[in-house]
Amino acid sequence: MKMQEKDIAFLDSLIRRVPDFPKKGILFYDISTLLKDAKGFSLAIDLIAEKLVENINLDKITKFLSIESRGFIFGAALAYRFKKGLVIVRKEGKLPAETISYSYGLEYGVATVEMHVDAIENGDILVIVDDLLATGGTALATLKLAEDLGGQVLACAFLIELEKLGGRKKLEEKGVKIISVLKY
Repeated sequence: MKMQEKDIAFLDSLIRRVPDFPKKGILFYDISTLLKDAKGFSLAIDLIAEKLVENINLDKITKFLSIESRGFIFGAALAYRFKKGLVIVRKEGKLPAETISYSYGLEYGVATVEMHVDAIENGDILVIVDDLLATGGTALATLKLAEDLGGQVLACAFLIELEKLGGRKKLEEKGVKIISVLKY
């Protein structure tokens, strides 16, 4: 299946725009309306997978790093599809065993992400997955955690990229390939 303009238009039509959420001046792209549509959800996974196949050597990948919470949805589906491990990256205080953490700035505040210290083995080759790339803060924090544990991030995959917020450039400066399906 080759991604076509009609596929992008269809996915775009399924995303609800919520102005002034979580605070005034932010336009929130709500993917819950896409996820509840069986055809739309399947198409989103298919298109992310297709772009990964086109852009990186998936044979090298050992694990997908999936960022809380909507990233879990896409990361799990991709890990299953490509028969790779799945690592969950959570918000602070949500993991039960020993963790490594990193704090970073968001476009509307500060956050901390964590993963278990044994989630990544030295030499793992990884793909970070989340629903949306904005400023890149969450993905950069996840990249830092992965590298601190001896992993190498080859790519980041997103359903949505907010181009004006500059996340792509920050990640590419770290040598990471960026995959995104919808660009706003």
